[in-house]
Amino acid sequence: MKRILGILLVVLAVACGRKEIVPGPDDSQLPEIPELAQIPPRVVPVLPASGKVPEVRISITEAQWKVLLDAFDKNNNTQQYIHCDVTYSDGVISESIKDAGLRLKGNTSRRYPGEAGNLHHVHFGLHFEEYAENQKLLGASRLDLKWFKDDAAYCREVYCYDLFHRAGVWTAISSGYTRLWITIGGKETYMGVYELMEHVRGSYLKHRKDLFGGKDGHLWKARYGASLSDANAWMGVDDNEHDYTYELKSKPEEFALAKAQLQDFIRQLNTLKGEAFYNWAAETMDVELLLKTYAVNVAVGMWDDYWNNMNNFYFYFNPDGKFFFIPYDYDNTLGTSHECGSQRDSGRQDPYRWGSDSNPLIVKLLGKAEWKAYYKKCLQELCAGDFEANASMDRIKGWHTVIAPFVSNDTGEDMEIKDRPASWGNKSQYRILSPGTNNFFTVKASVVKAMK
Repeated sequence: MKRILGILLVVLAVACGRKEIVPGPDDSQLPEIPELAQIPPRVVPVLPASGKVPEVRISITEAQWKVLLDAFDKNNNTQQYIHCDVTYSDGVISESIKDAGLRLKGNTSRRYPGEAGNLHHVHFGLHFEEYAENQKLLGASRLDLKWFKDDAAYCREVYCYDLFHRAGVWTAISSGYTRLWITIGGKETYMGVYELMEHVRGSYLKHRKDLFGGKDGHLWKARYGASLSDANAWMGVDDNEHDYTYELKSKPEEFALAKAQLQDFIRQLNTLKGEAFYNWAAETMDVELLLKTYAVNVAVGMWDDYWNNMNNFYFYFNPDGKFFFIPYDYDNTLGTSHECGSQRDSGRQDPYRWGSDSNPLIVKLLGKAEWKAYYKKCLQELCAGDFEANASMDRIKGWHTVIAPFVSNDTGEDMEIKDRPASWGNKSQYRILSPGTNNFFTVKASVVKAMK
């Protein structure tokens, strides 16, 4: 916790206090929103206590890089790992890993990574125990490196995961800034500022095992089409070959048991009604945590999500069978809007009608008056506190002050910080670094204020 406080002291130019919310008529019966102290320390801070941008240096032989390029030529969705060495330094902590695994990551962001000395921005996954046991960096067996594709503001996903943690959503991964160098056969390329991210697997569960109630349950990744409405949807064990709708990421030897558990969950979710459903949900899920998660999700404008687009989330059944929703992939947020599903404007979309009723999880929970009021309360607290426009802008500008000198890089790509959403979005007017009628935080706050 001291590490986190140190980060805030370095980065924030203006201290951001919470504004008090006047309770509504039903608020006295609502659960309290947990304090920040109740969530575990972040594996990856936005910036370390030193206030410096950490350095990650990766060394690869030419022969190993050729293995990666050949694998990409055969299949651009390759999950092929290659051998590499990794060092990390943040001014206080310095760690080195010999013989780690490196692979390409991403879906629509996938592209050719380039030749030695002439590289492109691509996403990477690091697996420190791919070739050797008991190797960890920052206490994690895996970390991911993500370039700021379609985010000229160099902050969207970092901001979102930071906001989840500020709100007490401990299921969210942690992420922060780093500078990245890649050396291939003696040819070094400075890649610029990347996002360093916790990976949802292995160490992720161990780090949160007390909060989850155990680390030996079943972890799933949900891909496009994961509506939680069809118990016969395509399910399988992660095999690096198939894009299952529901992909089991842990304990593959228990796939039959895990599949039956998920199928039963989907059937109960869709068939139970009224008080029977609410009683089942209260026993099977942490409802308040899930609704708080979705309040953050809706506040930041995450349209490519479970509720609207049946996409981009993980979930975990703990050893006792309790369900936990895990938010994931938040780069297309904060004004990067798109015409998708029920969405036309991620800033102004009704928080009660964020997606389709055919995706039942959140819709059915909001059918209970107390839970609907709690969801509204979470959104109100966000807009009056850490999501408030001035607080958000100050926080982001503080980060920019630290990272801006390092954005220029040897790839020649993404060389400036700019306040604009992705060019392919449908609402190019949104801004997150300047006040006004098009400020995304202000627009969202006005929508939340109008909630009944």
